[in-house]
Amino acid sequence: MATPNKGKEKEPMDIVHQNAIHVETIRKEQRSQKLHTEFSINPFKKLHILADKPMSRKMYEDIEEDPTFLNIIHKAHSEPTKKYTHPLTESQEIGWISTPLIASDRADRRLNFPRQNSEITKYMAAAWRLKGKN
Repeated sequence: MATPNKGKEKEPMDIVHQNAIHVETIRKEQRSQKLHTEFSINPFKKLHILADKPMSRKMYEDIEEDPTFLNIIHKAHSEPTKKYTHPLTESQEIGWISTPLIASDRADRRLNFPRQNSEITKYMAAAWRLKGKN
């Protein structure tokens, strides 16, 4: 049993309607579009520099270095404690403050335990040296 059409049949779109839809789509895209005029290398990606061919006779020209670009590159490659004032992730919180809590004093016997030799350790050191020579 055939089902009757419940609604109107769609008329085929003509060129004028298609063009109006296209113009509206382009206007929507242009509203959120930004024009970028300043281009630079991404400082967070590793930069691979390739050398010229070994037998090329091209003369190397002196290129002036851009100090702002070099600062950006050096800042991107520095450790996180120098880049940021506080840790950004919970993983960075471990070891963020790496300075010792108290200054180390070698003369303080409470915290300094130097290596000490007894008669037995001196004897064994000499024995190992003799065994190594043989």
